[in-house]
Amino acid sequence: MTNFSGNPTRHARLAALVLLASLAACGGGGSDDAAAPSPTPAPAPAPAPGPAPAPGPAPAPGPAVPGALSPTYTGEGTFYGATGQGNCSFDASPGNLMVAAMNGPDYAGSAVCGEYVAVTGPKGSVTVRITDQCPECKKGDLDLSAEAFARIADPVAGRVPISWHVVPGDVSGPVSYRYKEGSSRWWVAIQVRNHRLPVTGLEIKPSGSADWIPVARADYNYFVHPSAIETGPVQVRVTALGGATLIDTLPEPSGGVVVAGGAQFP
Repeated sequence: MTNFSGNPTRHARLAALVLLASLAACGGGGSDDAAAPSPTPAPAPAPAPGPAPAPGPAPAPGPAVPGALSPTYTGEGTFYGATGQGNCSFDASPGNLMVAAMNGPDYAGSAVCGEYVAVTGPKGSVTVRITDQCPECKKGDLDLSAEAFARIADPVAGRVPISWHVVPGDVSGPVSYRYKEGSSRWWVAIQVRNHRLPVTGLEIKPSGSADWIPVARADYNYFVHPSAIETGPVQVRVTALGGATLIDTLPEPSGGVVVAGGAQFP
């Protein structure tokens, strides 16, 4: 055995050689994995787009003429021998024949009965009350009385382009109500007359009832409640276009009776 204790320099050199051999056995004192950069994480997938929201209903067109209650419609105007009577079940009005029949689609089950319409034709304008229906007329058309047609066009033309819109009526006095023939507490039919604004609904509160009862409008312009009610007076609440309401008390239903209301729509 060789003793290196007597030669310090040689001893240090051998110690260094042993250390280098040890490092080589461990991979050179380092790690390739430690030296390599960490992989970049893959980006998270973008969320799948949800379904597009369904478009809402388009807003109804508003009045285009100051003071009008509706948009302006266009169509053709004709004339007939109007009397004021017709599908709306109004009485004849020989003293005022500024009336017209509404085309079938716009008649809307009598919803337009009694409303006032400002009509413009080639020669001028006139305001008429809707008292009848013209089933064969196309949407937008009006069949006017001969007297009203003469205000907007030469009668020899027979058929002319027109435009029209709904307006408040120039009426005097309060609204009135008429019980249709056959009305009783077993079957009630009520018509609203002389209304300045178009009527959109009617409710009744019979004697003994705590709630208002909506009444459906027939295509002949009466609000019909086909079920029995209690004996006694009947309260009615009428709603006009725009939401204004009137409340009146009518006597017990009896056919053919006309009752004046207490007020008019503003």
